[in-house]
Amino acid sequence: MSNPQGLPPEIVEHIRLYREDPEKAHHWDSTPLGGPGVLTTLLLTTRGRKSGEPRSLPLVYQQVNKCFVVVASKKGSPAHPAWYLNLQARPECEIQVGNEHYRVRARDAEGEERGRLWGVVTAAYPPYDEYQTAAGKRRIPVVVLDPIDE
Repeated sequence: MSNPQGLPPEIVEHIRLYREDPEKAHHWDSTPLGGPGVLTTLLLTTRGRKSGEPRSLPLVYQQVNKCFVVVASKKGSPAHPAWYLNLQARPECEIQVGNEHYRVRARDAEGEERGRLWGVVTAAYPPYDEYQTAAGKRRIPVVVLDPIDE
């Protein structure tokens, strides 16, 4: 399974750690990178919209009921992250949360649900509000990953 090209070394290291020690990677210490401390992360694996190849990336998440919620912030960039565009093309994907693996279907939260979930994710990771300001006209997507019953 390949990783997106051009990733910063700390993200490549986080992916490696997720594969070797999932529990340690799940509770990731963001302070060395200037973050607020320990954050819960999952490992999202999408299929490239052009290549069809699997692409993995660690993301901060919040679990709300049985769903997992991630934010396509790209640190406030005016463009959506590639993983989000991949999910738009192919919403079925896989996530790893610690030692657990799930098949999920991605969808954008809209309306009241988005507002409620934005409150949940910004309470856990306040920089998302700054990222939304930096993103300008781009409304940062709140993505719900619904487990697919098997």
